Parts: sequence; C-alpha cells; structure tokens
Amino acid sequence: MSTIIKNITVVRPETGPAAGEQLDLEIDGGKFVRVAANLPVDGAAEVVDGRGLLAFPGVVDAHQHWGIYNPLAEDTATESRAAVQGGVTTGLTYMRTGQYYLNQGGPYRDFFPKVLEQSAGRSYIDYAFHLAPMMKEHIDEIPSLIEDFGVTSFKIFMFYGAHGLHGRSADQSSFLMTPPGERYDLAHFEFVMRGVQAARERYPDKAGAISLSLHCETAEIMSAYTRMVEEEGTLTGLAAYSASRPQHSEALAVSIAAVLADETNLANINLLHLSSAKAMRAALLMAKTFPHLDFRREVTLGHLLADIDTAAGIGGKVNPPLRPRDDVEALWRHVLAGEVDWVVSDHACCKDEQKFGEQRDDVFAAKSGFGGAEYMLPGMVGEGTKRGLSYQRIAQLVSWNPARRYGLATKGTIGAGYDADLCLVDPSRSWTVTPAASESTQQYTPFDGFEIGATVTDTWVRGNRVLRDGNVVGAPEGRYLARPTGL
Repeated sequence: MSTIIKNITVVRPETGPAAGEQLDLEIDGGKFVRVAANLPVDGAAEVVDGRGLLAFPGVVDAHQHWGIYNPLAEDTATESRAAVQGGVTTGLTYMRTGQYYLNQGGPYRDFFPKVLEQSAGRSYIDYAFHLAPMMKEHIDEIPSLIEDFGVTSFKIFMFYGAHGLHGRSADQSSFLMTPPGERYDLAHFEFVMRGVQAARERYPDKAGAISLSLHCETAEIMSAYTRMVEEEGTLTGLAAYSASRPQHSEALAVSIAAVLADETNLANINLLHLSSAKAMRAALLMAKTFPHLDFRREVTLGHLLADIDTAAGIGGKVNPPLRPRDDVEALWRHVLAGEVDWVVSDHACCKDEQKFGEQRDDVFAAKSGFGGAEYMLPGMVGEGTKRGLSYQRIAQLVSWNPARRYGLATKGTIGAGYDADLCLVDPSRSWTVTPAASESTQQYTPFDGFEIGATVTDTWVRGNRVLRDGNVVGAPEGRYLARPTGL
C-alpha cells in the first residue's frame, strides 16, 4: 500500500546540489523505499501531487520541554500538533526531577516510567527524552537508563544550584528536590561528566550517541547583576532581563564546562542555546583549546529571529535571554560561517495565566520560556534564504546534524531505508504570525506580527500524513524512540 509523491524538489542534507533535485518519493511500511526520477505509479495506493514545492526531511527538533508548565499528557498532545505545523517530525524533550515537570524527586527508575506512561499514545510526532542527573543516585543510574530505556543524552543546568529557574529563587532544596547534604554545583557537574564518560567506555558500540548537554550560564554573576538591574531601575522589559543575565555569564560557563570536559575526558559535549557573540566566541575558543573534544554548538530559532526590541513584549522572557540586535546578527554570521551545528525551538509552552505575574509588565515576575516549534522550518527557510543560507544547509541544521548526534540513525534525510519523515514547503508563500493560528495552547507568542517568508503545507511522520494543506489531520501515531536507533 505504497504512497508516491511526485512533482517536488527534494532537499537532502548529505548529498546532491544545494538547490535540491527533481525526484519522486515512494513510501511503504513507514519508510522511503525509492527516491528517483519518474517513478511509475502503477500499483500505488496513493499518488500525491507535490505542486512543485520543496520536500524537506522532517525536522529533528533536539530541544523541547513538554510538561514543564502543563501536565505532560496534555502537552504531548497539543504541542506535538504545533510541532507538525513547523515541519517537526521528531522532538527531543528535556526532562528532570524536581519542581515543574512531574514535580517529583527520587530515582529515575521510579520517575521515568511515569514519563513514558503519560506521553504514550498522545504524540503526533516521534519523540525521545534527554534526562538530567540532578543527584548522585542519578549518576549511578546512567547505565540502566541507557540499557533499559534507550536514553543516551543527558543534561546539566549550570545555574540551578544558586539561581532559580525564573531568576529570583535560590532555594536549592525545594526547587531541585535533592537529598539532604547533596549540592548541585561544579563538583556535581564534574561527577556527572565522569558518569557519562564511564558509560561511553562501558558501551563502545553506543558511545557516539552518548553525549552531555549543558545550559551555560553562571549563577553568581546572574544573581549579582539581577540585584544591580532591579535596584538601578533604569531598564525594563526584555532589555532588563538580558542585562540581568549578561553575555559574559554565558561565556564564563562555557569555559568552565570545557575545562571540566577536558579533565574528565568526556568528548561529546553539546553547548545549548548559545545566545550571544561572547558565548559563541568562548565556544569556538574552547574548541581550539581542546581539539580532542567534540563540541557541538546549538542556537535557537528564537534567538535568530527576535531581539529585545522586536519581540512582542515580555512573553519573550526565556533562558538565556533574548539579546540586542548585535547579538542576533552575530549568531547569523556564525550560522553562515558553518560554526553552528544545529538550530532548535527550545519549545516550552507557558500559558498566559502562568507566564505573567500580577503586574504583567514586570519581567522579573514572569516565568521563563515560550513555544516556537510551529515556526521552525518556515522561519529557517524564510529568514535563512534571505541571508544566503542554502536549502541543503538548512536541512543539515534542523534535521541531519541533530539526528546524527543524538543516535537517530533512521532520521534526518530523505533516502531509501530512512523513516518517511518529510514536509512540503512553499518558499514563496509568506504569512504573518498570530497566536490563534497555532495549535499550541500558549495563547501568545513573542513572534506575534512577525512576517515569516515560507510556509509548511504538509507533513508526514513515518509515512502518516499529519498535516494536510496546513491542517493537522489523523490520529497521534508518534512513537517513543529508544536510542540509538538503527537502519
């Protein structure tokens, strides 16, 4: 019961000309089985006219947060619907113990089965989870998380030990829900690195897929600068929040992370959502200083599209903050220079009633994070091509590179044997962002009023059409991905 898609320009990240190739696609059993010109349609159950559009591999959005502010079961359903609007077919969600998410501490052997249970059967996209070792017992659990659950990527939040999620809480015991006497500090980060590296040595056949990601900000600097900014009172809104978490705080944390990675011989390090010129400079310097370490550099779509002046109000509060325009332009220069490895949404749906404090214009009372997966591929094609980014390079940044890093060997390209994840993109059809058009339950967006220069019209996940002519269709057939997956 195969499907054949004709009249398309196929964009493939690992081969072919940058502008794509005029090819047909045959899908059967959830896989691409043939990618060639002029495929015969005899015997096909369905023939789809691609209307001359671009066919991109489905986006592998390697940084989302389902369930951080809303129940995980709810977010899995609604936010995966939003994701397919942006051409996302695989989402990797960060998850941890402590406040938010399941609001539960304890070992992952008790916690993670609940995560899998609450998300099962509800997602429109395939999905996996990164986990954060928040306490010593979690480090000891890393081998079982790999063996029993297929979790091969882990995370450190470098500022959590002394600076709360939203900027004012420093109560480590209640926020992190760690055991008495344990600290979430530099020493813990070192031991997490040693635990991840020990797992890479224990499972050499999986070592390439086992990595550690770091949210790089420095708590002590942010705490001091937050006090300064609030006491001075000259800055407001997103400008105040950016100043309270200054760019050199990122750069310093990147440098610390690199030194610890070198000390522990942990090669696979991912530097998450770098937001500034200083952070990128530090990341590139550390790569030159420690050439034996495989640093990967991540940037979010939000930090590429919006700045402290263009975002639609303090709904754009996020960690690390949106920055001034100079930093946005610096990030694009690094993207165009090939110095960014992948682009993500950092999607974290925070509804209006949760996002804002009693005074809606008080950025320090607002919660951090916002959604954006629905703008992933349209935003990259629309803005990227204006700046000279090729279609092929976009496919590398949003699909191929994160799939390779995170052990998703069946994802990331359009080719025989790969999962039939793809989307059709009209690069000439622009549109204006409005919150009401999103399937997310967020109700607002910092991109409100932005002109997006491309449109995703149709999306398939393993051959199942989940977006047709811009509308979400069908049932949630997304699968949990125990990694590493194999061809």
